[in-house]
Amino acid sequence: MADAAVSGTRTTRSAQRVLVAADKFKGSLTAVEVAERVTAGLRRVVPDLVVEALPVADGGDGTVAAAVAAGFERREVRVTGPLGDDVTAAYALRGDTAVVEMAEASGLQRLPDGVFAPLTASTYGSGELLRAALDAGARTIVFGVGGSATTDGGAGMLSALGARFLKADGEPPAPGGGGLAELASADLSALDPRLRSVEFVLASDVDNPLTGPKGAPAVYGPQKGASPKDVERLDAALAHFAKVLEGVVGPEAAEYAASPGAGAAGGIGYGALLLGAVFRPGIEVMLDVLGFAAALERADLVITGEGSLDEQTLHGKAPAGVAAAARAADKEVVAVCGRLALPPEVLGRAGIRWAYALTDLEPDVATCIADAGPILERTAERIARDFLS
Repeated sequence: MADAAVSGTRTTRSAQRVLVAADKFKGSLTAVEVAERVTAGLRRVVPDLVVEALPVADGGDGTVAAAVAAGFERREVRVTGPLGDDVTAAYALRGDTAVVEMAEASGLQRLPDGVFAPLTASTYGSGELLRAALDAGARTIVFGVGGSATTDGGAGMLSALGARFLKADGEPPAPGGGGLAELASADLSALDPRLRSVEFVLASDVDNPLTGPKGAPAVYGPQKGASPKDVERLDAALAHFAKVLEGVVGPEAAEYAASPGAGAAGGIGYGALLLGAVFRPGIEVMLDVLGFAAALERADLVITGEGSLDEQTLHGKAPAGVAAAARAADKEVVAVCGRLALPPEVLGRAGIRWAYALTDLEPDVATCIADAGPILERTAERIARDFLS
């Protein structure tokens, strides 16, 4: 592999202030740790360099941590995990703005290693987390969704917020998306009234609809352990769920199901849209919430990145959002990553001038994952020598 991917002729110049705005290296380093390691490597070459760290996230797992790093207060609460057990989940609060991450309550991270529950995992805890934010006085809620263990269309979340779902025998359906096949009636009249007076933003890096070939079960179900038969069952159950809600909400229920973002995080996006949420690309929302524009204005060079720079990066992931904003402000951007799978011309169109991969220094991927921190520091030293001296 070449030393780096180039999207144009590199020029050497002296940057006085660097902004590190990178996402996590999934499975290796949090976004906060990425910023720390990059900063350490840069200062090894330029000891007096001014570095501003602004860890970023696109709405998925790590979103609360990014908000806390930007000055939000971390709040913890006991909620129901995806399998029904109690877990401690966190949200972030600053003033009357809350950042709530559904993965904190209902994410794959809450499942035991090697255990999946595609038909029965519930988003009930995510609803409890939203309720905690309301109890704390939140008037604006940024709801980051991604990394879910669930495919229940947000039914569990809605239940925690006051909705009532019943089978024909008057009993509630079993938790999870599979149980929705037996749903006979829905009652949303007792939903928490505070939801009507908050600004509710659905932040996601995916724009899938609820069902169909590009829907939540078909596209993301296999990642959660769903077999082909499970996918068919879940898709039919979610379609039935939307049909029952159409009888309560009206034609808007079907419109929401087909809307971008409805299929996010196992369909919890659909539930959020029913609650009045407005869908926005997650990285755009988070850059606003984190105060990225002001930090960008102070910077001469921006360093972004994530674990793998690939085609998915270009579709709403954090580095693409950071690079687009930086390019609009005429700031130079370089990227760090564990693995690089984009050619120079594509990087250039995304606004990334230069990309450095850990595999440039250590070709063995397993070693890169295990020793990501030290290798990233060495990578940052290369950036400092190339761009800051």
